[in-house]
Amino acid sequence: MKQGIHPNYVMSTINCACGSVVTTRSTRGSFTTDICSACHPFYTGKAKVMDVAGRVDRFRKKYAQTQKAT
Repeated sequence: MKQGIHPNYVMSTINCACGSVVTTRSTRGSFTTDICSACHPFYTGKAKVMDVAGRVDRFRKKYAQTQKAT
């Protein structure tokens, strides 16, 4: 490997707004985030399906009337 062209990886801590702290190495250094895998709704299972303007109900109503092919 060539000398002097690679970035310096320093130990850094990533602090989340929920209080979670992750220690890793980074070229950026330490920083904070608003959301992480410990508090994100997708990873915690608290995600809610948004039914905007009844789209799911309209879809079910539309295709419930069709008969299955024999």
